[in-house]
Amino acid sequence: MTATPATPPSPAPSALVPPTVRDVLDARRTLAAHLEPTPVRTYEPLDTATGARVVVKHENLQPTGAFKVRGALNLLLRTTPEERARGVVAFSTGNHAQAVAYAARSTGTPCTIVMPTDPNPVKAHAVRALGARLVLHGATFDDAREHATALAGETGARLVSAANEPMLVAGVATAYLELLEQAPDLDAVVVPVGGGSGAAAACLVARAVAPDLEVVAVQSSASPAAHDSWRSGALRTAQNASRAEGLATGCGFALTQEILRAHLDDFVLVDDDALDRAAGLFLTGARTVAETAGAAGLAAVLADPGRFAGRRVGVVCTGGNASPAELRRVLATVPA
Repeated sequence: MTATPATPPSPAPSALVPPTVRDVLDARRTLAAHLEPTPVRTYEPLDTATGARVVVKHENLQPTGAFKVRGALNLLLRTTPEERARGVVAFSTGNHAQAVAYAARSTGTPCTIVMPTDPNPVKAHAVRALGARLVLHGATFDDAREHATALAGETGARLVSAANEPMLVAGVATAYLELLEQAPDLDAVVVPVGGGSGAAAACLVARAVAPDLEVVAVQSSASPAAHDSWRSGALRTAQNASRAEGLATGCGFALTQEILRAHLDDFVLVDDDALDRAAGLFLTGARTVAETAGAAGLAAVLADPGRFAGRRVGVVCTGGNASPAELRRVLATVPA
């Protein structure tokens, strides 16, 4: 695991205004009628494997199988009838796609989703089942992002970014508000990063209600754009080769990076094999199906036992939408 503590320089701020804790509290009120709180659990096998006291927040139990539904619902529930009539376009490798499709169906909003041409079939099927129009374009998340941006410009639909959306981040932050209410004695929380909405959300909540809580972000070393952006203090592009599609982004995002630079304690990298092993431990030790991106927090704790030993550490199982191929690969890591 790469973990070299550093304080990145401060670049010019994003043109987007970061959400506040008031926005998070308002999001919680908005979402209360639509989403139930997800449970927090502890598992002895995870504690034994890590040397830490691991507290798992089960966002894999959301209606779409991932945390992102909080953000998409919070955003679309605030749109006007005129905005909804124009529709929305989103780009994603899967979980953001499902979240926007779910929120669009809930609000009666026409929805187009752009995904790479070889998507996780579980996520692609879910998008279609939710009634969204699915467009497959390009090999990577970044290709899909460019095509979705063009489609939105052509049609007048609202582009829903995976990260550059203040109300999306505020909605996601309700997960971390719940976590700290359910487990107020945490020493650290470790958060997977693709676009960075989860880590930015965790930072906003922690700094407001638990300023001593250490917030650590984790990304795949095969797709380190968010990590590199935070370390350098400027938005960076990087290789995007992670097989954990939820972490596979090739650029940093302005809004989430601004929040991370202001509040994040550290940002680490793990390799894709470590993600597979962590998902395997979730499967055997917590009886939980986690996609490998959703297991990144646990992977970081496993990779650095000296840092986390004896501490009470929160990890969010951010998604459980593993493809059959992913499950086969994860199972191969489990000792017979």
